[in-house]
Amino acid sequence: MTDLLAALLLGIIEGITEFLPISSTGHLLIAERWLGHRSDLFNISIQAGAILAVVLIYRQRLWDLAMGFLGRRALAEHSPAGMPMDAAQARDYAFKLAAAFGVTAVLGLVVKKLGFELPEQVTPIAWALVLGGLWMIVAEHFAAKRAAALGERATITWTVAILVGIAQVVAGVFPGTSRSGATIFVALLAGTTSRAAATEFAFLVGIPTMFAATAYELIDVVRSGQAGHEDWGDLGVAFVASAITAFISVKWLLRYIQSHRFTAFAIYRFVLGAALLYLVPAGS
Repeated sequence: MTDLLAALLLGIIEGITEFLPISSTGHLLIAERWLGHRSDLFNISIQAGAILAVVLIYRQRLWDLAMGFLGRRALAEHSPAGMPMDAAQARDYAFKLAAAFGVTAVLGLVVKKLGFELPEQVTPIAWALVLGGLWMIVAEHFAAKRAAALGERATITWTVAILVGIAQVVAGVFPGTSRSGATIFVALLAGTTSRAAATEFAFLVGIPTMFAATAYELIDVVRSGQAGHEDWGDLGVAFVASAITAFISVKWLLRYIQSHRFTAFAIYRFVLGAALLYLVPAGS
């Protein structure tokens, strides 16, 4: 397989998995065992492609939130998840997004200072996929019971915002956990019973979080001189592939969750994790 084709496949994998609750980091770490290890700059860039796709999807929502935060207009028109807000609600929502991001930023820096590094072995990723799949099934069961008791609730509380911020850090520490999966289900269990509302908040808080993480890592890459050794053609192809596939993936997911639970993703995680534990020797 040529390096260009491998780069294309890695970009597609990143785009598909970044915002689905199946763990993009876990999939990339596994895929690189067969497609070849890539530089930190490459992995950062394809993640940025996926972020760009979500910004494009939510561009009007983000603008409306900013305008509502300033009290200049209501948000009755633009919501990919179908949840309009007025200016007061937008201001409150923006503060909660900022709080969730702030919690993630502070805890993320603490984790970074402690010298945490992602594992290179497949086994811990496989276990994270399996256990995450089981947890999703259990969490969705209790979330459904909570929804039946409380009714459809799209409100993001301060508790939900703080817990989502913590969940993002936990997902970053354990590859295979899935940032989107962790944040969505924390929101559902903490009282936001609407799948659409929980998913939208998880996606929106992921934008500044992932942009900040990308910028932080990019500074390290540039300072170390790794950028001078990058194959920019492969990187460009992977970036575009990631952006396009992420755009399609997120659009599809927003429609899917309107009438479906997340059970199919949980089953996929369990099957993939179990297959990896069976097929890949421990410690390799």
